[in-house]
Amino acid sequence: MQTELLYKCFRECNGVSTDTRQITKDVMFVALKGANFNGNLFAEEALNKGARYVVIDEAQYKKDDRYLLVEDGLSALQALAQFRRKQLNIPFIAITGSNGKTTTKELLNAVLSKKFKTYATKGNLNNHIGIPLTILAIPDNTEMAIIEMGANHQKEIEGYCVIAAPTHGLITNVGKAHLEGFGGFEGVKKGKGELFAFLKANNGVVFVNTSNAHLMEMSAGISTVVKYGSSGDTYAAKLLQADPFIRFVAENGEEVTTRLIGEYNFENISAALCVGKYFNVEANAANAAIAEYDPQNNRSQVVQYGTARVVLDAYNANPSSMKAAIENFAKLPYEEKWVILGDMFELGDEALSEHKALGALLSGIPFTKIILCGKNMSAAAEACKSALYFADKAALESWFKTASLGSATILLKGSRGMKLESILEEKK
Repeated sequence: MQTELLYKCFRECNGVSTDTRQITKDVMFVALKGANFNGNLFAEEALNKGARYVVIDEAQYKKDDRYLLVEDGLSALQALAQFRRKQLNIPFIAITGSNGKTTTKELLNAVLSKKFKTYATKGNLNNHIGIPLTILAIPDNTEMAIIEMGANHQKEIEGYCVIAAPTHGLITNVGKAHLEGFGGFEGVKKGKGELFAFLKANNGVVFVNTSNAHLMEMSAGISTVVKYGSSGDTYAAKLLQADPFIRFVAENGEEVTTRLIGEYNFENISAALCVGKYFNVEANAANAAIAEYDPQNNRSQVVQYGTARVVLDAYNANPSSMKAAIENFAKLPYEEKWVILGDMFELGDEALSEHKALGALLSGIPFTKIILCGKNMSAAAEACKSALYFADKAALESWFKTASLGSATILLKGSRGMKLESILEEKK
């Protein structure tokens, strides 16, 4: 089926789904395939649950005109999203980076929604399936779209740009994340830089943190660069403190207290306020949006557990974000500070050396307790003799159940696959 005909069917629907567990009335179900599943098998179930059409790529499953046969389900989904994007004559702001993508996206959405009808990526639907689904979910009356782009190998963001055709873009930073897929740090720079390359080729606008030399280098040659982060830039704010919550003086002189922890999040705040200023969001409204933002989903949250306080930053981790979190935590003015850290994934050949470097960093900081968990953290434990080490999360959970937390402030951080937040559920 041609994309134009598929789009006509899409316009009769109330949305798109690739999961029969989330079917609502009159959606379009797109059957996708993976190593261990075949969505075509669930097409009839989707119709029975209320789907208006089902997109399939295996002819034997077609039973009537509600079954739309395409060559490949994923390619059809992406082509449909690309076609939909062309119907939307609004700014598309793309956000990528090694750390802080989702927080920056949420902050930016909060700021821009003070003036515009915005639509932003839900959760972290930022991959080859999530980005098309995001574009297809954008309502007709949307005035501005914010698209988060995640990646773990080169050419990935380039492909997303073809689908989403961003008009504006922001790279939060480039760090040691997904080193295995990108082929080292230079590969990370090249991969993330694909966003800037697209915008350069299409006369787009980029927002750049001038305090980051890598980003300044990557933005060279782009005709429209909007700067933030340093005095004299398009937008500049001043950090006052982060103990644990960030307090800063905005560009208009207003003092703003946030619910975000970590000095590293000040860069994300500055980025959101810079973009807001560029689009003429009133300063007081933008500042209020930042103050009102409440982080969720295990990202930079501060939660109380009995008499202890937990800095819950367990959504993900890589060497860059781990170093920033630890160094920021070390500055906090609390007497008893624990760190509970889990493995960092997707580091390839550099996994052991990066964990060893983490251990060396920890050994020079006088935390009350250092608890390390995971296979690769054994290298960190060797470099940090004072650490308490657990080979797996089950052993950590068993210990944590009976540990006396007292009035400790605890940093909890690890890669998503570790799901370290579950030990707090055990403690409850």
